[in-house]
Amino acid sequence: MPSPAPALSFSGVVPPVATPLLPDGTIDHASLTRLVERLIGEGVSGLFALGSTGETAYFMDDQRVELLQTIVAANAGRVPVIAGAIELTAPRIIETARRLVAAGAQAIVTTAPLYTLNSPAEVAAHFRTIAAAIDVPLWAYDVPVRVHSKLGIDLLVQLGREGVIQGVKDSSGDDVGFRRLIAANEAAGRPLQLLTGHEVVVDAMALVGAAGVVPGLANVEAAGYVRLWEAAQRGDWATARAEQERINRLFDIVFQPQGLSGDATGVGAFKAAMHARGIIDHAAMADTVEPLSPEAVAGIRTILDELGLLPVAV
Repeated sequence: MPSPAPALSFSGVVPPVATPLLPDGTIDHASLTRLVERLIGEGVSGLFALGSTGETAYFMDDQRVELLQTIVAANAGRVPVIAGAIELTAPRIIETARRLVAAGAQAIVTTAPLYTLNSPAEVAAHFRTIAAAIDVPLWAYDVPVRVHSKLGIDLLVQLGREGVIQGVKDSSGDDVGFRRLIAANEAAGRPLQLLTGHEVVVDAMALVGAAGVVPGLANVEAAGYVRLWEAAQRGDWATARAEQERINRLFDIVFQPQGLSGDATGVGAFKAAMHARGIIDHAAMADTVEPLSPEAVAGIRTILDELGLLPVAV
């Protein structure tokens, strides 16, 4: 069993940082720096680098390190930074994780193995192997839509009890399962910090005991999530619900693109909105991902205008 890594809290609003790109597909470091500054200025309590919203799967290892270095430099130690080491199996994850830690990541989050077909015992060994090889806290990323396997409640709680993982970023979309995980974690003495990635039910997840939220939509506007979370923490559920309803209208931007991939639809809508608000200079997507149509962009701008989010406040 590995020795537990030093405790580090990730709670509240921890957005998965999007990756602004230039039209030629290279990283737009200037826009990324502004984005980080804006997120922190709007009150987020942590940053999740190199996740799905950050399009990490499309970048080479050196680019991932570049991205993280820019995020860490812009952050300047103000909030904790967790980075995704998303690779096929434990040896490659360990190699990537060590480079990210050297670049400034204070914790690592990773998924179950990709491509391989593993038993629950093998998945547990996967996380134990990674945790033993890095000297920062490890988090589990439950995202079955991408990994094609669901991390079991008993497995996660056991790994938490062992000190293998510090927490879970739940992007399963299974709110019943997440609530059961919260209850199991509570019964076990809270060995895990539990963050929901489900943007449109944050008020409900806060009510039942989630430690925080990792909302991709916060790249468009983080302040609403911060207001929601602060209201929930003081027990002002009417305010929290009202803020959630406003956020849910903003989330309608992801339904404007039609007939595109999940990456183009979700991240593409976020980037189009960020560009419309002046947060980033271009809405370019990673290589091979289709751009949004002018009609979709117009629909996104209509929603932003309805909510008073055009133009962005300077």
